[in-house]
Amino acid sequence: MKIVALAGGVGGAKLVDGLTQILPPEDLTVIVNTGDDFHHWGLKICPDLDTVCYTVAGLANPETGWGRNNESWNVISEISRLNGVDWFKIGDHDLATHIERTERLASGRRLSEIVYDFCQSWGIKITILPMSDDAVSTIVNTSEYGEMAFQEYFVHQRCNPKVKGFKFVGVEFSRPATGVMEAINKADALILCPSNPWVSLDPILSVPGILAAVKSRKIVTGVSPIVGGAAIKGPAAKMFSELNIEPSAFAVAQHYEGIISHFVLDLIDHDLERSISNLGMKTTTVNTVMKTQEDRRQLAADVLNFIQRAA
Repeated sequence: MKIVALAGGVGGAKLVDGLTQILPPEDLTVIVNTGDDFHHWGLKICPDLDTVCYTVAGLANPETGWGRNNESWNVISEISRLNGVDWFKIGDHDLATHIERTERLASGRRLSEIVYDFCQSWGIKITILPMSDDAVSTIVNTSEYGEMAFQEYFVHQRCNPKVKGFKFVGVEFSRPATGVMEAINKADALILCPSNPWVSLDPILSVPGILAAVKSRKIVTGVSPIVGGAAIKGPAAKMFSELNIEPSAFAVAQHYEGIISHFVLDLIDHDLERSISNLGMKTTTVNTVMKTQEDRRQLAADVLNFIQRAA
């Protein structure tokens, strides 16, 4: 069974990691958000791509879910000593990734080509694709500061400003990266990972051509990142609330209404199944909280079993 997963952030990376433990590598393609990419210290930083790649390669920091394991911090320490910009914490091993990516982009290589090369170096056998080789920037509209670049909001301001909305600058001129449309069109099923709907998955779905292709597939399964009214990690629940939407698995399902056919929610939210079913979605309740490696594998197995029952 050919599976395409749309992912971003730590939650998406964890489910992708679980899927890699079950599916043959040739049967899994992951399309990753690049809307939160930005330039820092003159370097091209791709946080979601790196989080997914590091997680699948077994290189991610197990405590944070992002960055590298066994990291050292010599460069950022010296930057701080020199009173430089140090709010975005980049470790020494992680820095090598950004330096090499920036160098290759400057030489004319496409981002998707670079991701492929990096995956080969890290021993990653599944296919990981950026949503686009073109620049797309997620902008957060806030009450306090107006429009802010996503990393300014997310990291520097620690998600404290009140959200009013989002836009994806340049998305209307972007094109799906090489291989994205082919993977979607050949997929037996698609999975929208438990990633932030607003800033991890909406940018992917906003790239011209991707949303229509996703809607054309018979089985599109969403996995809720909201459990018991709260986000497992990140500001998704806060964003829902500030947009005057009660944060819940039902709110996530509503967000994807008309896009997904199946929906996975946590056991704790079983009372929302009927409301979600009334949106025209088939539902299942399982444990969606991934605290351990086995949790990742089990959720992946539950999602795939759900898909197979629907096929």
